[in-house]
Amino acid sequence: MTFTEINPKDLTENAIKLIGLDWMLITAGDLGKYNMMTASWGSLGVLWHKPVCFIFVRPSRYTYEFLEENVMFSLNFFDKKYRPELNFCGSKSGRDVDKMKEVKLTPKEENGTVYFKESQLVLLCKKLYFHDIIPENFLHSIKDVVYKNGNYHRLYIGEIVSCMKK
Repeated sequence: MTFTEINPKDLTENAIKLIGLDWMLITAGDLGKYNMMTASWGSLGVLWHKPVCFIFVRPSRYTYEFLEENVMFSLNFFDKKYRPELNFCGSKSGRDVDKMKEVKLTPKEENGTVYFKESQLVLLCKKLYFHDIIPENFLHSIKDVVYKNGNYHRLYIGEIVSCMKK
């Protein structure tokens, strides 16, 4: 199957299911050097009159370095049969292992970032804004549950510049 470019406003997938239950691979870098990580926190929506994604990445993650160094990144969504690959990419660091030697994914590059041929849906995104989570801004005890050891996420807001679907 090949990808078809669609307008992000024509996405029919439920974002809560897509991100929270099915998960995604956040990928940054080019074919020369890139990393990917599995994520189940984020959102899709509209901000500043643009289709956007919201992703959250901890500074301790290897992918964070790639997000900091690059303007573009991709969000990759897969069929259930790729759950082992997503589990692997979420539990192993690219600092310690060559993830591409372990997973059955084919990297491609477009708009200066890597995505995967096996994805069912790819969002190519351009960083617009970032903000570090501030502990003092929590209004409820979620901080004590999610951030017991600190290591607060950085929020990235990315404009969805291309949406490719199979």
